[in-house]
Amino acid sequence: MIARVYQHEFASVEDYLHHRRPYLMVGSIQSVGDRSIETSTHVTGAESFLAGHFPGSPIVPGAMLQEMTTQSAGILLAARFNPMEEFNTHDPFFNKYALGVLVRVKGARFRGFARPGDTLHTYAELTDQVGEIFEFKGRILLNSKSIMTIRFQLANILSETLQGVRNLQPR
Repeated sequence: MIARVYQHEFASVEDYLHHRRPYLMVGSIQSVGDRSIETSTHVTGAESFLAGHFPGSPIVPGAMLQEMTTQSAGILLAARFNPMEEFNTHDPFFNKYALGVLVRVKGARFRGFARPGDTLHTYAELTDQVGEIFEFKGRILLNSKSIMTIRFQLANILSETLQGVRNLQPR
């Protein structure tokens, strides 16, 4: 069990998350609270997943909307519930722990569509924590209307577990 947590403030989304384009789903951080976060993402139309979903009527897949909420929650973990004093997402082998690994989706409801030109506002709130399992509720708003709600769990795990035995690099 991880005993101590550190708080971090970084300049960019990439400093909080290991995700990189084309899979980085968070455009910018609006606010980080003690137990909540707001981020935003502008759908440009150039995203690779839009090309086939659906031709002639591109919409952001539900799985990508879910990923926006889990990545936003991952930023909150890196900022407020980080077990590492030193944290570097630019070196995949630097950190002892992988933060915010998705371990459970309890349910998602979709009530609208996101299309090219839309700016989405993602909200994630930490509702419970048991050890290194963090329970969240999230939602995505488009023009102040909720288009998705979700409940999910993230975990902080040893990086070695995420990387697998074959991928371990000398430290």
